[in-house]
Amino acid sequence: MEALIPVINKLQDVFNTVGADVIQLPQIVVVGTQSSGKSSVLESLVGRDILPRGTGIVTRRPLILQLVHIDADDRRKTNEENESKKNGRLYRGIDGEEWGKFLHTKNKLYTDFEEIRHEIEAETERISGNNKGISDEPIHLKIFSPHVVNLTLVDLPGITKVPVGDQPKDIEIQIRELILKYLSNPNSIILAVTAANTDMATSEALKVAREVDPDGRRTLAVVTKLDLMDAGTDAMDVLMGRVIPVKLGIIGVVNRSQLDINQKKSVADSIRDEHGFLQKKYPSLANRNGTKYLARTLNRLLMHHIRDCLPELKTRINVLAAQYQSLLNSYGEPVDDKSATLLQLITKFAAEYCNTIEGTAKYIETAELCGGARICYIFHETFGRTLESVDPLGGLSTIDVLTAIRNATGPRPALFVPEVSFELLVKRQVKRLEEPSLRCVELVHEEMQRIIQHCSNYSTQELLRFPKLHDAIVEVVTSLLRKRLPVTNEMVHNLVAIELAYINTKHPDFADACGLMNNNIEEQRRNRMRDLPSAVPRDKAAAGGPQSIAAADPAEGGTGNWRGMLRREEGAMLLPLHPASPQKGHAVNLLDVPVPVSRKLSAREQRDCEVIERLIKSYFLIVRKNIQDSVPKAVMHFLVNHVKDSLQSELVGQLYKTALLNDLLTESEDMAQRRNEAADMLQALQKASQVIAEIRETHLW
Repeated sequence: MEALIPVINKLQDVFNTVGADVIQLPQIVVVGTQSSGKSSVLESLVGRDILPRGTGIVTRRPLILQLVHIDADDRRKTNEENESKKNGRLYRGIDGEEWGKFLHTKNKLYTDFEEIRHEIEAETERISGNNKGISDEPIHLKIFSPHVVNLTLVDLPGITKVPVGDQPKDIEIQIRELILKYLSNPNSIILAVTAANTDMATSEALKVAREVDPDGRRTLAVVTKLDLMDAGTDAMDVLMGRVIPVKLGIIGVVNRSQLDINQKKSVADSIRDEHGFLQKKYPSLANRNGTKYLARTLNRLLMHHIRDCLPELKTRINVLAAQYQSLLNSYGEPVDDKSATLLQLITKFAAEYCNTIEGTAKYIETAELCGGARICYIFHETFGRTLESVDPLGGLSTIDVLTAIRNATGPRPALFVPEVSFELLVKRQVKRLEEPSLRCVELVHEEMQRIIQHCSNYSTQELLRFPKLHDAIVEVVTSLLRKRLPVTNEMVHNLVAIELAYINTKHPDFADACGLMNNNIEEQRRNRMRDLPSAVPRDKAAAGGPQSIAAADPAEGGTGNWRGMLRREEGAMLLPLHPASPQKGHAVNLLDVPVPVSRKLSAREQRDCEVIERLIKSYFLIVRKNIQDSVPKAVMHFLVNHVKDSLQSELVGQLYKTALLNDLLTESEDMAQRRNEAADMLQALQKASQVIAEIRETHLW
């Protein structure tokens, strides 16, 4: 099981090559306040001075430190780690038994650990600047040594509260967010570092660890500076877990003092002195504390943690591999035969456009109606309901009808309702159907324009590789739709004009309606005859109609029966409601007599208006039914079907030209880069999958 940690290191190397953090690998995250001794703990585990020193915030970028144990007699680099060519000569071997390697310096090896520290400082300032600001971009460092155990550690900036010098005002928030980013990795072990000369109950490291690990299942506490406690006090209760219990344990260590560092005291000497201090001060706990015990404990915890994480890690890698394979497929392969590729893309777009109209597209929209389904909705719901909402007599008052009847008779009183008035009024009402019909054409045109974007987004993602080809296709289809729009509008306009050109009063449906109305009128006449007074002869009433009925009343001025009624009706029409008596001796100008605003219609006027209104309504419903049926047919023939039938040939004729090949098939600037990145990530995931498969084969898992 010891070999599990090198496997994780290999996985880390695989993902480092693509610069991605898509997989959260098991690692040990070191967290603590500034000057809590984090750097000293890490250097004790490494056995070398490798970390920058100074006052204030020194660690300003995450340092991912991989410790790789090698055999003591293995002082040559392996081909994978060490081979390089220089001046035509192959160099192998290395001076010294320990060396380091940075990810950002590629194959350069460092045997001088002082140089490693300087490189960390230089790389930190290169990204974070020299104003004590921080960055979340990590530095990757691998240390090969026979004196280390296999570990992967992450050193983070120390927790701080108050900005110092020219640090950003929100430095506390920045550091906290950076720490939580790494601690939130469920595959990480948290190493919470706290100084022994501070109150354990106020430990910021344990506080932030509990936020992401409330059960404490992956938190290990380290108490540093055991030798700096006040005289007469010790850390026995803290190390025994009596103050604050920690599930994975609490381990005490002794750091080198600043004087020891200044005097170049080695880490090995410091560990030897640490052992002596623990034997003297904490003899019963000496074998469960100290740097060496901490290293062994971390190694054991990390191995068990890796073993527990591998099943989920394997699943995650397989899922990501499938996702990146699909992404790479969507980017397509580099174009070899441009002519065939262009024709293929044009044909595919035309087919998908037509399939979207027919409802047979590969990608079916579920959020809203699209394509042919929306066109159907426009025809039968939007357009149909709009026509049904048009009132046959809308905008037409009884006075309008009466005025039209009188204007159609000229100077002579009419004995019958003039047919001209019916045609005049019904044409006026039929004309109102033209506007919703043209609006129907507009809505279908807009939907066919939307289908272009639908096909671009869902059906033919290859077009996203070639933005110029995409724009050209959109322009051709838009132009084709634009050319068909006035033709379709003209046809719809003609459909209404055809209805206006000839009012077919012999239409079967209209004849049936007229017959029904005649029967109703005759029935009403018979009812009036029954209601007449017995003094009126029925033959005269039948002959005279409503005028004879009116003649049964006493006539003023001694005039004849129908003439007297005519005078009364004309007087009611020409005289004001409250006429002023003209002064004697003055002529009366009839043009100056005010016209009444409203008056009660006579029985005949009411009858004539009702007849015209019923005829208008009957004929209007016939025409509306025709328009509701013919407009969708015209739109389908002149717009939808024409575009479907001619789209392929139009695209080929406009775009399939040798002179346009190179320009149209020019990929977007970032497409090639994204394809390479996806290919690299897929390759890394496949390598990671192979590594995990090797673990199963060797029964390490």
